[in-house]
Amino acid sequence: MGVHMRRPIIAGNWKMYKDTGQTRAFFETFLPLIKGPKNCEVVICPPFVNLQIAADLTASTSVHIGGQNLFWAKEGAYTGEISGEMLKAAGCGWVLIAHSERRQYFGETDETANRKIVAALDAGLTPIVCVGEVLKERESGQTNLVLDKQFTGGIAPLNSEQFAKIVIAYEPVWAIGTGKTATPQIAADAHATIRTLVRKHYGNDAAENCRILYGGSVKPDNVRELMSQHDIDGALVGGASLEPVSFAAIVNYETSKLQ
Repeated sequence: MGVHMRRPIIAGNWKMYKDTGQTRAFFETFLPLIKGPKNCEVVICPPFVNLQIAADLTASTSVHIGGQNLFWAKEGAYTGEISGEMLKAAGCGWVLIAHSERRQYFGETDETANRKIVAALDAGLTPIVCVGEVLKERESGQTNLVLDKQFTGGIAPLNSEQFAKIVIAYEPVWAIGTGKTATPQIAADAHATIRTLVRKHYGNDAAENCRILYGGSVKPDNVRELMSQHDIDGALVGGASLEPVSFAAIVNYETSKLQ
């Protein structure tokens, strides 16, 4: 058993950056830089209005496209919302759920996160479900408590079959854009905590197979050390995913260490 069963994922979250022209320019530079066999899956999550063009530009490549959010209804009178079916039709295979910014600014809760996970799975999308603590919680020693609460409320209502289809991302919110870094050891500890929660709720096989990504100021110069930690199965990259050369360096983390 061990880390090799789990295929790593490098995911880029563009947040609210790039218009359609900038999206096209990104892929024109990025795609040639990641040619060749990859041991990781690559997912990029642009803003909704860029999904179709991103999907078109990556159609003949191994790069997957994901949404940054979705609504839990299939359709209806929900002005401004986007359904999983719409994402799928636009060329998405993946979707981020409950990113810390959605929790912080837009009222996402563990309960709404769970409804969105179910909707994403019903639409045939792979959800990347985000969990993680803020600075106050980290400093008062509540990290494990917060992870337990978010897991229990947002993820644990899934049945085993549903759970097997999701990916989890750990975001130490206190390490995002603050200059504070979660050391690889701190990150690995949180990942081990999450894997223990998986084991408790879904059993040993699920815990061995579940992919847990790390998201918190991942850059070309720290990705290899993070990825060498046993419980870290990939990265959710924010700022460094906006620049094609830096994101390609992260995607190519395995080959670049040979030089």
